[in-house]
Amino acid sequence: MAREAGRAGDLARLGRMSFPLGAHVDSVNPLADAAALGAGVVQIFLGDPQSWKKPAALTEGGADALRRGAAEAGVQLVVHSPYVLNVASLNNRVRIPSRKLLQQTVDEAAAVGALGVVVHGGHVTAKDDPAVGYDNWRKCVDGLKLPVPIFIENTAGGGRALARKEEGIQRLWDAISGSDNIAQVGFCLDTCHAHAGGLELDGLVGRLKAITGRVDVVHCNDSRDAYDSGADRHANLGKGFVDPEALISIVRDAAAPTILETPGGVLEHDADLAWLRERL
Repeated sequence: MAREAGRAGDLARLGRMSFPLGAHVDSVNPLADAAALGAGVVQIFLGDPQSWKKPAALTEGGADALRRGAAEAGVQLVVHSPYVLNVASLNNRVRIPSRKLLQQTVDEAAAVGALGVVVHGGHVTAKDDPAVGYDNWRKCVDGLKLPVPIFIENTAGGGRALARKEEGIQRLWDAISGSDNIAQVGFCLDTCHAHAGGLELDGLVGRLKAITGRVDVVHCNDSRDAYDSGADRHANLGKGFVDPEALISIVRDAAAPTILETPGGVLEHDADLAWLRERL
């Protein structure tokens, strides 16, 4: 009974917040996980994140059933695009299929009623000119049909990553800002990626908003590794190297749908959400 009372208190406090909290959950039964977590938002894949196969909702009844169920439950959905995507690539065999797969993901995300699609910033190889990678992003954004927005996510590692450092994010936004589709391009801030990528967390939300104009989604993750390690290895909240006060400040400052991508399943995410709610 005490645990149930505590959960009720947590959910009451959550209800008074201006933005929802949740986690990346099972793609087959996302609303069951959302209910178990008391989550107001969940993130899902639409298929295998390591596959080039056309995305499709994995829930019983498909996209229509998931859209209706989420609306009835009052749960917002965010879709994460497949990891294989790299629209910045100079390799035609990667870049062209990436654009196609991103469009397919956006279309299916719209069908499930998602807020939008998170997509990594991508990279170029050591022999490539990064300027071409940024221009490839512009061409991609120009060519997309965006019934829901895409949220470009900062990345943790790689010297040739386009969205690891603030100057790279600035170059990316400079490249795409003239697109007719720019209003449908937002930003996803990952706290583990920022820490591991060597970004100063204090005041980061304000600096990123000065570049992009918006932060639409927060991936709230601790980091298994030290600052500027370049390692994309998430940890449960309070268990890693990210300063807890800085992490909470980012979530507060962004005031955007906030999603855990921490290790484990419902039990671990329940503990992480309790940690987060207590400090917010």
